[in-house]
Amino acid sequence: MYSRRGFTRTLLAGLPLASLSRRLTAAARINSTIDGVRLGAQTYSFREKPLDGAIQALVECGLGDCEVYSPHVEPKLPREELRKWRLTAPLDELKAARKKFTDAGIDVYAYNLSFRDDFSDEEIDRGFVMSKAFGVDVITSSSTLSAAKRVAPFAEKHKMTVAFHGHSNVTDPNEFAKPESFEQALAMSKRFAINLDIGHFTAANYDAVDFIQKHHEHILLLHLKDRKRNQGPNVPWGQGDTPIKPVLQLLKTQRYPMRAFIEYEYNGADSVAEVKKCVQYCKAALA
Repeated sequence: MYSRRGFTRTLLAGLPLASLSRRLTAAARINSTIDGVRLGAQTYSFREKPLDGAIQALVECGLGDCEVYSPHVEPKLPREELRKWRLTAPLDELKAARKKFTDAGIDVYAYNLSFRDDFSDEEIDRGFVMSKAFGVDVITSSSTLSAAKRVAPFAEKHKMTVAFHGHSNVTDPNEFAKPESFEQALAMSKRFAINLDIGHFTAANYDAVDFIQKHHEHILLLHLKDRKRNQGPNVPWGQGDTPIKPVLQLLKTQRYPMRAFIEYEYNGADSVAEVKKCVQYCKAALA
């Protein structure tokens, strides 16, 4: 038997996005907080879908909070053409893209723009302008320490926070992977924070629970995925070594305000079906 909320969500999940935009209001915002844990998703989880498809997927999965993967907003262009687009795109395009999330009852916590070493200073600056137009004050970034050093003055200029995302490449000292990498970035600017991917952190043979306890004041959001240690692969949740349940329980008991965003990355038949499984895993872990 459906609850009223469950029935409404099921009904809306089957509607085209255009219909959703007409029917949903601010009062219909999707609430995916569970026992105080702010659950959501990185739209990279639906990377095979266009923007409207990713939004529809979030609705179907019952997730009302997200971090937006920039290729969902940007056109698919070669590097130099994409750079030109970033420098010249009308900001109204960013505002219109954000409105689609709002109309669907979804909050956008952060915009994911990965500043790399080949970014020009003008492109870095414009990235902050575009993110502001998108309506966020947090940028997440898969970056390098050398790029972070160049980003710092722009974060200060625009009074925005940049949360750096790590992977598991511990062999390159310029990449974010080791605990020391994040600590070096935090020392560069008070505007810098951490976007900890607990799957990658585990694959690099570090303890996510311990790191969160020690650095929770600087961690804005987590990426949830399951990987095996020793640079092991992404696997369906529960088959790897990542302490997903202990991490979620830690957030629940300590009332840490950081977001916990699903990032579906293992091989599955259908991204929506797999993310729904991840949502159920989180609910069971928090029970």
